[in-house]
Amino acid sequence: MEYGLLGLIVLILDIYAIYQIITSAASTAAKVIWTLVILILPVLGFIAWLVAGPRGKPVRS
Repeated sequence: MEYGLLGLIVLILDIYAIYQIITSAASTAAKVIWTLVILILPVLGFIAWLVAGPRGKPVRS
């Protein structure tokens, strides 16, 4: 049971990170690269995004 809960938490955090990446002011190439890193390596990709991910004001649609 605890692995299922941990998996759900990782999924929620990854979805949050991908949303933040898509709405950031980063270039399209950076968005694609960060999204792929998070999809391929969910835990390590999320941690890397927290440390070195694109920062900036969100783009208003």
